[in-house]
Amino acid sequence: MIHWESMRTWLCGAMLAGAMCAQTPTISLTDALARARQYGGQIQSANLAVLQAKEDRAQARAATLPSVNAFNQFIYTEGNGTPPGVFVANDGVHVYNEQAVVHEELLSLVRHGEIRRAMAAEAIARAKVDVAVRGLNATVIQDYYSIVLAQRKFANSQISLKEAERFFDVTQKQEKGGEVAHADVIKAQIDLQQRQRDLKETALAIEKARIALGILIFPNFSSEFAVVDDFLEPSELPAVDGGVSSSPEIKAAAAGIEEAGYEVSVARYQFFPSFGLDFFYGIDANQFAARGPTEANFLPNGRQNLGYSAQLTLNIPVWNWGATRSKVKQAELKRDQAQLDLSLAQRTLESNLASARAELQAARGQLDSLRSSADLAAESLRLTVLRYQAGEATALEVVDAQNTVTLARNGSDEGLARYRVALANLKMLTGTL
Repeated sequence: MIHWESMRTWLCGAMLAGAMCAQTPTISLTDALARARQYGGQIQSANLAVLQAKEDRAQARAATLPSVNAFNQFIYTEGNGTPPGVFVANDGVHVYNEQAVVHEELLSLVRHGEIRRAMAAEAIARAKVDVAVRGLNATVIQDYYSIVLAQRKFANSQISLKEAERFFDVTQKQEKGGEVAHADVIKAQIDLQQRQRDLKETALAIEKARIALGILIFPNFSSEFAVVDDFLEPSELPAVDGGVSSSPEIKAAAAGIEEAGYEVSVARYQFFPSFGLDFFYGIDANQFAARGPTEANFLPNGRQNLGYSAQLTLNIPVWNWGATRSKVKQAELKRDQAQLDLSLAQRTLESNLASARAELQAARGQLDSLRSSADLAAESLRLTVLRYQAGEATALEVVDAQNTVTLARNGSDEGLARYRVALANLKMLTGTL
């Protein structure tokens, strides 16, 4: 029988100087997983990657829409007594450009490769959040059950210590009665001191395991919490056919193929012409005014400076030494690599599922045997002590029986921990946790 309250009291007094005696939160495995998803640095980084991918999608969509710019320019040319000045290509000594420029790549209205590529990249980033969650969950599960196992080993050490104390008392009484030599008392005392050291080590193991989990489940580090021992709670096995549809690795790999396919389309765009429309409205004149002087060009209201112009530009690619073809080939190779990654992810998932099921079956099959061994070892110790008191066994046999029962108890609890970890891992792989 495990005495959790006595274990907690001992820890308060001997190890943690009363830290655990205060009110501390009790956390279940479900709580620990939820807290890790909230505070885990890996998940926060993955979420930031999703936000960045979302901005890439917004930028790709904006690139297909008309852009408006305000063009402001002043050009001064050295005068030489002629209207254009020293540089005949200029329009005058003073040139003012104040224009609103609207630009649109007309063919982008029917080309959606960039947008769809960005959407696929965003899907990959979202799937990688789930991948990060799954990886973090595996760590949390391992750390959580390490605490539970350490607590059970601490309780076993308490029991072993009491058994060693009883045997030490028996040897002292036997020595006083002249039934055994003082060597038996020394042997029992050595065993008692070892049990005391073991108890302190198991208490330290609890604290170290709690520290490892506390880093993951609190925004600020804390090891002042308790966990729920669910080793003996009933459990349901997950569905055998689950896992593939819920696998974030498969979703990420599938989105990678989609992204690579759009990458090929975008690369092929460079084989085709670009067709641009530019619209200008504003001033391009020698005076910064909507109208020039009234005497200019003998116009009664002066020369009109404010107006608009438009231009269409058709650029046809002719020759670039195979650079475009190389980019297309490179994109196709990336697509082939993405297909290989998906195939590998599927095989890896199937392998992990088969391995997890085998591990669960092996752990489950050993539970009864380990529990029986612990019961048999306890009975063997009881009988050996009785034989020792009757003068039919040696102190060495009693100590050996004590070591055996301690190993058997710890082995039974390790088997329970192995089963719970295997069950949680299989649930995680099948998407039921």
